[in-house]
Amino acid sequence: MNTPATLRASAEREATRLPDLLARAEHLAGAVLLGAHGRRRAGMGDDFWQYRPAQMGDSRRSIDYRRSAMGDQEFVRQREWQIAQSVMLWVDQGASMRFASDANVPQKADRARLLGLALSILLLRSGERVGLTGTTLPPRRGNPQVLRLAEMFCRDDETDYSPPEHRAMIPHARAVFVSDFMGNLAGVQLALTKAADRGVRGVLYHVLDPSEEAFPFTGRTIFESIGGTLSHETLKANDLKGRYLERLAERKFELQRLCTLTGWQYGLHHTDASAQSALLWLYGALDARAGVAA
Repeated sequence: MNTPATLRASAEREATRLPDLLARAEHLAGAVLLGAHGRRRAGMGDDFWQYRPAQMGDSRRSIDYRRSAMGDQEFVRQREWQIAQSVMLWVDQGASMRFASDANVPQKADRARLLGLALSILLLRSGERVGLTGTTLPPRRGNPQVLRLAEMFCRDDETDYSPPEHRAMIPHARAVFVSDFMGNLAGVQLALTKAADRGVRGVLYHVLDPSEEAFPFTGRTIFESIGGTLSHETLKANDLKGRYLERLAERKFELQRLCTLTGWQYGLHHTDASAQSALLWLYGALDARAGVAA
């Protein structure tokens, strides 16, 4: 049971994490070169994008006569789509995310929060509305939203595995789910199905510790979940390697299959890799249909 003393200690612990997360996210976002964050396709906006040859059905008002006068062909002047969109984030707060195999490797939760907040900063600077899935923090614009997001990202969930939030999906918005996806995939399937039903497209970003890919364990080993609810002891951990890697490959395949069915993208990131390259891929994945993991 929580007491005033334990609540205060918990609040102080969360408060000490907040400035560090904000500073690192600002630094990471600042390392990404930003131009205007248009939709990179023709649409409503103020900035010139390109000329294209006039086609049947184009109105006479859309013809750019100055450009067309330079040759025998008529051209239409297109502007870049700059309509602000809502982007909803889900960053897994489950206990399994608080795993790191080595002191020199960040916890999965730390990397996920850093990427989630840095991505939010980039999107907010570009004029997008950013918030969380569900009803806790709806998408909004402006710098104050960064602090609200940071506060939410610093909260831990004591359950081993947290399913993605699927309520209150905004029609035709974008979404980003960042997790190790080690729990039951039924929750992921439900969230993606609900999103697809409302025209929401986005990215599943799979964050893993390098040891979870390599399975470097041998001999007597005790495997315990971070939340302490699961435990398994074996005398020959190396005998489990083949089956574990097969199960992991099946999980990746299932996540990619779900993305294909719902029009989402799948990305894979290891916590010993560059956070900057991961952020660049995530940022680009919201506008492009790239399928290569960072």
